[in-house]
Amino acid sequence: MRLKGKVAIITGGASGIGRATVHKFVREGARVLVADIDLKKAEEVVAEVAAEGFEGAAAAARVDVSQFVEVEATVAHAVELFGKLDVIFNNAGIAGGRPLLDHDPEIDYAPMIRIDQDGVYYGILAAGRQFREQGTGGVIISTSSIYGEQAAELAFSYSAAKAAVISFTRSAAYELAEFGVRAVAITPGRVGTPIINQFSEELKQTFSSEQLRGVLTEPEEIADVVAFLASDEANVINGTVVHVDDGYSSFKQRFALPTF
Repeated sequence: MRLKGKVAIITGGASGIGRATVHKFVREGARVLVADIDLKKAEEVVAEVAAEGFEGAAAAARVDVSQFVEVEATVAHAVELFGKLDVIFNNAGIAGGRPLLDHDPEIDYAPMIRIDQDGVYYGILAAGRQFREQGTGGVIISTSSIYGEQAAELAFSYSAAKAAVISFTRSAAYELAEFGVRAVAITPGRVGTPIINQFSEELKQTFSSEQLRGVLTEPEEIADVVAFLASDEANVINGTVVHVDDGYSSFKQRFALPTF
């Protein structure tokens, strides 16, 4: 139980990677505040945790991560419930996009920046202040994306926000090290979350072919890595980007080898 005694906030904890990480953290001994804009679904995850035999190990809270006052209140709520904070997983986000020249800035740019970029900034700031006040250190893990390091189709705003997450992580690690705080970003590739599972089987197969195993990554596989990064076993991983993309960023596509 590598997270025994630790308290964590997981934003976007009601579905996908967040939900899988809640379950993983609880099994590893943590107490978790499941923070999501959809309170009903967050409460359902808490009920799932209780049904697994971990009654009281998780609680639900509604948070709109695009609002700093709500993120700050979520941190305070976690401390009120569990007595402290050790880990924040800034995971809440949205996806989508259209060609740049077809953008309506209020639809195609502003929401992505407010949630995927500002939401992470707010989580880093609020948790960082709490860690400083506690004097016990802490871990900040933030979900970036493979798109945060490269250009991609229909992803102008999304890529910009996810690139900012990487920059935030490096700067936070630098500035918060004196308080015993680590900051790490992860860059998932094609993960079988509700965002991707809504697409056609043909498109999901295309997504799968972009990774080295030829399958979509399971949310639980990302959760395994996040749990390790949150643990004391990862104390030397700080200010870096951990690729959890099954090789997506290492190759373009497979092709039949020519005969020489």
